[in-house]
Amino acid sequence: MQVRCLSAEPGAAAVPADPIASAAGPAWVWIDVELSPDEASAEDLEPILGQFGLDPLALHDALAEMDYPKTDDFVDHLLVIIHGLGSGANSLRTHEIDCFCTASHLLTFRNEPSPSIDALWIQLQQSSALATGGPDELLGRLTDVVTRRVLSVVDLFENRVDELVGPALAADPTFLGDLTAVRKDMAKVRRIVHPQREVLDELRRSSSNLLSEGSRRRFSDVFDVVDRTARGLEGVRTALSETLDAYRGAEAGKATDVTRVLTIYAAIMLPLTLVVGFFGMNQKDLPTIGAEGSWQWIVAAMLAISALSIAAFVALGWVGAPFRRRAIGRGVVDATKVPVRLAESLYKTASVPLRHLPAAPTLRRARPVIDD
Repeated sequence: MQVRCLSAEPGAAAVPADPIASAAGPAWVWIDVELSPDEASAEDLEPILGQFGLDPLALHDALAEMDYPKTDDFVDHLLVIIHGLGSGANSLRTHEIDCFCTASHLLTFRNEPSPSIDALWIQLQQSSALATGGPDELLGRLTDVVTRRVLSVVDLFENRVDELVGPALAADPTFLGDLTAVRKDMAKVRRIVHPQREVLDELRRSSSNLLSEGSRRRFSDVFDVVDRTARGLEGVRTALSETLDAYRGAEAGKATDVTRVLTIYAAIMLPLTLVVGFFGMNQKDLPTIGAEGSWQWIVAAMLAISALSIAAFVALGWVGAPFRRRAIGRGVVDATKVPVRLAESLYKTASVPLRHLPAAPTLRRARPVIDD
């Protein structure tokens, strides 16, 4: 188990702090806990968690179970579960980040390293502008960093689909394996993006006293990011379906080519078989039978027929160069190597007015008409 803590005073950058002795004096305190699966127990964290009075069921869900992104409001604290990209080297991995937000503290729990948290952790200690606000705005910045890293993966999916177009049109045997790998990786991302969009939609509309106007503005911006991510993944999904259709068409064309080769072979051999069958009959009065050098004339005629047949097929374009293949065999493993970029929008928390959601239309009462 690894526990680390940051605290920030108003107008200053964050500094490391003691997670047990941290009080509510600073603007916010962030306690980050990384647990291995066998260490996920509330009893082990009692010295840290005892001061917050977190909901026992929510704490159990956060430490012991894997959940889809969701949010729950417990009046004095919020539970927000988000998912981000892991740092797996051999496959695309996602991991869960369980966040508890109180009036003065942000607690995060995870079971594996998080590149997004590590990047934000370092920047908070270097920039006082990034450390402004309360724990709710800090939670908004964390969701922003996590979500933007997922958005950057969409470009990798699009590039990978472009790479698959060539093998699809060539009916490459490795295409189906590559397509399956891309679909598998995309399913992992889609599985977290759509629930996460609903979570951010709830947070930007939330009336909780723990969320300020600045944090709701942040969640509204992050909602736009995750919405673009979801739309981008739908576009990639459509492109994969079209690429698969192209592969099926190319494979059908390749099967047609095989049938055409067999047809050419049969068409060349058919007249030769006719000649051999005709002169192979056991009849004494057949033409050229018994003549000197007759077999040479028959062979020459058969060669001439073959040459003419091949020339006719070449003229028709039925005979061409052999098919070339190109081998590709990987999915979107590069998605785990996407760098964490802290967008400039993390610093712009007070200059943009909050985008209020449109209110429901109200019916105006008609004025009575008074005749003079």
